[in-house]
Amino acid sequence: KAAWNLELEQWEYAKNDYDRVLSKEPDNIAALYYRAFVNEKLGRYNFARLDYQNLIKLVPGNFEIQLGYALLNQKDRHYTEAMDQMNLLVSQFPDSALAYAARGGMEVERKQYELASYDYEEAILRDSTNKDYLIAHADVLIMLGRKDKARQQLERLVALGISRASLQDFYQRLK
Repeated sequence: KAAWNLELEQWEYAKNDYDRVLSKEPDNIAALYYRAFVNEKLGRYNFARLDYQNLIKLVPGNFEIQLGYALLNQKDRHYTEAMDQMNLLVSQFPDSALAYAARGGMEVERKQYELASYDYEEAILRDSTNKDYLIAHADVLIMLGRKDKARQQLERLVALGISRASLQDFYQRLK
């Protein structure tokens, strides 16, 4: 039932269902994970944080849990902790394009464009056809004034099937 409530975005009902499951099975990993997600959607960041902390104790080293916890901390303005967690995640999973891209996204929010450019390059090295990474990197390159390199990224996107018209805003910013 909780899964249906998630699908329907009925967050309060989903939270109540996960509360019931966890009252009977306090170490239910799936219920803790989804309740953390629901609590985040409800803006209950401290409760979500507690669920993530319990999950990390139960499943240490899990990529998705650590990423969710880092993103929660970023959203809740615990910036230092979020970046520390992302740095740890990148060191634990050096082959993960998603880890680099997520850290790059955090760096963009902090206006650390040089660092973000590096992380997006690393993400693209690991997943060269991910259009989201290419778009994000092109955006950062434009902000850094590296128009030739940004144009190359946009041309890669066109070669991957993205229509030039849908990238028009980026091309306009290059002028």
